[in-house]
Amino acid sequence: MGQFISTRLIGDVAVVTIDNPPVNALSFRVRHPLMQRLETLRDEAHVRAIVLACAGRTFVAGADITEFGKPMQRPNLRDLVALLEAMGKPTVAAIHGTALGGGLELAMGCSFRVAARDARLGLPEVKLGLLPGAGGTIRLPALIGATKALTMIVSGSMIGAAEAQTLGLVDAVAQGELVDEAVAFAEARLAEETPAVPVRDRRDKLEATDLEAFEAEAARLAGRSRGLEAPLAAAQAVRNAVTLPFDEALAAERALFVRLEASEESQAQRHLFFAERESTKIAGLAKEAVARPLDRIGVVGAGTMGGGIALALAQAGLPATLVEISREALERGMAAVERTLDASVSRGSLSQADRDRRRGLISGSTDFASLAGADLVIEAVFEDMAAKRTVFSGLDRIAKPGAVLASNTSYLDLDQIAAATGRPGDVVGLHFFSPAHVMRLIEIVRGAATAPDVLATAVALAKRLGKVPVVVGVCHGFVGNRMLAARSAELEHLLLEGATPAGIDAAFADFGWPMGPFQMADLAGLDISWRNRRARGETAAIADALCEMGRFGQKTARGYYLYPDGPRNPVRDPEVERLIEDQSARHGIERRDIAAEEIVERTLYPMINEGARILEEGIAQRSSDIDLVWVHGYGFPVGRGGPMFHAERLGLSHIVERLQAWHGRTGRPQFDPSLLLLSLAALGGSFATMPGSEGERQGPNGAN
Repeated sequence: MGQFISTRLIGDVAVVTIDNPPVNALSFRVRHPLMQRLETLRDEAHVRAIVLACAGRTFVAGADITEFGKPMQRPNLRDLVALLEAMGKPTVAAIHGTALGGGLELAMGCSFRVAARDARLGLPEVKLGLLPGAGGTIRLPALIGATKALTMIVSGSMIGAAEAQTLGLVDAVAQGELVDEAVAFAEARLAEETPAVPVRDRRDKLEATDLEAFEAEAARLAGRSRGLEAPLAAAQAVRNAVTLPFDEALAAERALFVRLEASEESQAQRHLFFAERESTKIAGLAKEAVARPLDRIGVVGAGTMGGGIALALAQAGLPATLVEISREALERGMAAVERTLDASVSRGSLSQADRDRRRGLISGSTDFASLAGADLVIEAVFEDMAAKRTVFSGLDRIAKPGAVLASNTSYLDLDQIAAATGRPGDVVGLHFFSPAHVMRLIEIVRGAATAPDVLATAVALAKRLGKVPVVVGVCHGFVGNRMLAARSAELEHLLLEGATPAGIDAAFADFGWPMGPFQMADLAGLDISWRNRRARGETAAIADALCEMGRFGQKTARGYYLYPDGPRNPVRDPEVERLIEDQSARHGIERRDIAAEEIVERTLYPMINEGARILEEGIAQRSSDIDLVWVHGYGFPVGRGGPMFHAERLGLSHIVERLQAWHGRTGRPQFDPSLLLLSLAALGGSFATMPGSEGERQGPNGAN
């Protein structure tokens, strides 16, 4: 195990280096030899100071997540931090790359911290449904103050080296070679005879806490926690740092950590963490498939989606040319882009300089010939097959050989679109979600002829944009919208049988959704799904009636709800409820009270059933990919891990039983259990143990 730890002596300063690629995770194989080495150095009189550094691209980027939920082998991280604080000689953490989670907790065990200029520091455990478990919620407030620490810990956000130095988390920012400067820093502290005061003994910033400001920030963050437990527990742990003696606060932190670690919420969030890692492991894509270079990108269509895609590209430093058929449409689209950028500046989330840089990367044209030199062209026109085939036929004539041609279609057959070109291997689907510059998901649609390097290019682009890529196959609606259709099919039935839009939305909110389906429909615009239904010869009695009345949602200030005070304040509309009651009578349906539990079963279980069919057909590679689509594209509650993970928690036999019960009562196809669900339920199987699923993965970095 000693291979992970090395030591060299520079004068009377020992440099201890951790080398556990790729991210120097603090697994037992690192902790054990590190503890031994530090104990030895503590007792060696000729060693007067210690610099703790890491090899490779980063400082310790966290604990070994695969050890969560298992008995922790000693020494644990708390043992290491306690040893560092009791060394009796100066210790300096030399931080480069990222110091995250357990890595930052380890660094805070040192007397001092020196960081590279581009280092990033944070405690992101809340994103896994946890809180720091080795004193992070106690030591960070002692270094930077309770209110700022509260924001960092509860949000899971990172800060840069310069800000960390201003706050007091970092003592110096290296301008040259990091370890050399960390050694020089240690030598200077020895020369000055600066006391190496452990962070646990520093109380000045804690005692200066403005409790009123602290509680105001805690309340603000609680309001944004979306019902998750970990942010609230983290806030309590930081509060304990202020109000309790160190050892009591440390013990309380540990108790909170243990409780969260065992929670379903944390298990769900850790599932999603691993799912994101798995999503780029694509069956049938050889390692030799190299992404094509992307220097020039065009976007056809300057509407909501096209403008959002251009903004997403500009955020990543990629130039984008928006192309429209008319000057008026182009100017309208460019104005919308500028309004979005200006709103970000007004909110304080974007500097004026960054706003101007991003705006400078977006150009516009009404000349399709301007796309001739593009490496990638993304079509974002109206969701109509004829329109999209016309665009791709034109791109086939204009685009240079080797250009990737991508469609933002959300429903349509990508193979039919590709067939409008003489180069179907260059065609791929890039289904962004609105607003495209905010939403993290991209459904990457692999057509029958999509070339491996084109698929690799799409995945590489998604990662460059900071998106979560999920590769899916061709079918109507792909993964997300196909499952959404299964859910939506039952919504009208619920309304006709006695539910109200507000009652259904409330049941969804109680389940953990950020908004219910009718609030979401009003936000997206009822006319979009109306056009899709008409194109497919389908009807929806209530939704169609609203659209025929010109009620398209927030855009007309009337949809399922009224919006007299703006989009954030939907108001129940008696006219809509009368319309629903009239439709019930017209269909001869006797209305009744419908409980929230029934609403959830009749909307969620058909989604799970359709997800199983998607797996049967190979449209999705693994169930965790489906979970990512729904969490990052549709707002499925993070704390429930996605529909397929949630189904596992409930038990697949239970899902089958309830589907069969509803199928017996209604005869509707969305309740007819899929063969895969029936098989897994009968055999006691699991989505997670199917071939290629996340259940077969190995250790935290792809190795045991």
